[in-house]
Amino acid sequence: MTDSEEGIRLAKRVAALAGCSRREAELLIENGAVRVDGEPALLPQMRVLPHQRVEIEPGARPAPVVPVTLLLHKPAGMPTDNAHRLLVPANHHDPERAGLRFLPRHIAGQRCMTPLETGASGLIVFTQEWRIERRLHEDAAIIEHEIMVDVEGAVGPESLVHFDRSPARVSVGQRGEGHTGLRFAIKGPHPGQIANLCTQAGLRIQSMKRIRIGRIPLAGLLPQQWRYLLPHERF
Repeated sequence: MTDSEEGIRLAKRVAALAGCSRREAELLIENGAVRVDGEPALLPQMRVLPHQRVEIEPGARPAPVVPVTLLLHKPAGMPTDNAHRLLVPANHHDPERAGLRFLPRHIAGQRCMTPLETGASGLIVFTQEWRIERRLHEDAAIIEHEIMVDVEGAVGPESLVHFDRSPARVSVGQRGEGHTGLRFAIKGPHPGQIANLCTQAGLRIQSMKRIRIGRIPLAGLLPQQWRYLLPHERF
């Protein structure tokens, strides 16, 4: 089959149009600077036919895609190791919120820095940025996490006293029919720690949800949704 029948790789076509190397063409494509027949083309390996119109954004430069950090609302029941599968365009909370154009490179090589128990839901952080990774790793012991925990039955002062010597600050957030909502504020928690504290206090957990890491809230993210960490946001 000839090139006219099966097309050629987009990167090869862009390299010819721009008079640049194949690698520079790939960078232009990965940065979202190339359109095919008016539609964004983000994969250098896609094939284009001779009659298709390929355009390069004026002034675009072949620079590496800037690393990003993604905030995901992990649903309960999903292991953290599988949560990266939710980092797809369909689950993007608001493409305009970060002022960033979604690019496939944004989800490549993402590392989860804040795992959760499989049964817990809430905020987890994925990053490609070494500064964010270092911050969440080296300062883990001083970054506070806020976690809402529903436990069975009523919780009185005699139960809360069990947490007085724990590393967590615990308060009653709400009381409902047959359950009590507790708010845990704890620095550098590890998976299983809050469950152990509740067990020691004689409390049975119904659900657990992390709503804040440092200064970053879960905010309006629904389960499975993700968003970008904005440039001005700090943990």
